[in-house]
Amino acid sequence: MLRIASLGECMIEFSERATQGVAGKAGAMHRTFGGDSLNTAVYLARSLPAGTGEVHYVTALGDDPFSTEMIAAWQSEGLKTDMVARLPGKLPGLYVIRTDAEGERTFHYWRSAAAARDLLQTDSAARLAETLTGFDLIYLSGITLGILDDASRERLYELLQGLRKGGSRIAFDTNYRPRLWNDRTEAQDAVRRTVSLADIALPTHEDEAALFDDTSPKATAARLHGLGVSEVVVKCGGAPCLISLKGEQSRVAGETVARPVDTTAAGDSFNGGYLAHRLTGASPQEAAQAGHRLAARVIQTKGAIIPA
Repeated sequence: MLRIASLGECMIEFSERATQGVAGKAGAMHRTFGGDSLNTAVYLARSLPAGTGEVHYVTALGDDPFSTEMIAAWQSEGLKTDMVARLPGKLPGLYVIRTDAEGERTFHYWRSAAAARDLLQTDSAARLAETLTGFDLIYLSGITLGILDDASRERLYELLQGLRKGGSRIAFDTNYRPRLWNDRTEAQDAVRRTVSLADIALPTHEDEAALFDDTSPKATAARLHGLGVSEVVVKCGGAPCLISLKGEQSRVAGETVARPVDTTAAGDSFNGGYLAHRLTGASPQEAAQAGHRLAARVIQTKGAIIPA
């Protein structure tokens, strides 16, 4: 049975819609949870054929009721939560989505003291290195990198290097979010180091253009291959993705969605669908088609995680 782990942060999410026609008056809040690495873990678990694998979510939470609710929700999705650290006195991060009367969304974050930032303290990093040994795939993103301090990031590189030497494959999505970094140079250095440890890269060209000034998906693929990653899939929003592997490149188009409802988690769900199919023997093109199909369903429903 395949063993897969997704490392990152999940936060409490509050969605607020302004009351139309009433200036300055907010509507009701809806509480759920969200996070890129969690979204990918959920969709990966859903996409695996029954009995072929298990997906573990690896993060740190507090000992509060919200953390307990999160874990129960993840378990209901079939995720393994034995590697979720519960830190006394800590809390999850939180963000609020405000939607104005025209449908435009803004995001506001409270995550500076989130428990997930302590995921790779010295003792926990050593335990993870032991627990994750022998896993088939480790997935993480640039957000996973961005929430960690310098020392924890170094421990993460050591962890990935050791796991890869032990036979685990590493999958990485740049998922560049400028607000998580002191400056672009810091983000570039962290992403380069992680890409050099990865077997599969799943970047979005828009992120790569913002972070590295890549002028095209082909430029992104060439740069990533130059850092040592062998399998590259560059997501391009509504345009066909670029697959670059073993000296060959191809484009795979997605399904046309006339009126997307909510594009949240489009890339995360693509990643989950793609990795599940690659791990179970599909070609890169078949896996990309599966990822596109899943993403098309996701963006036709409000919220990051659609009903199962």
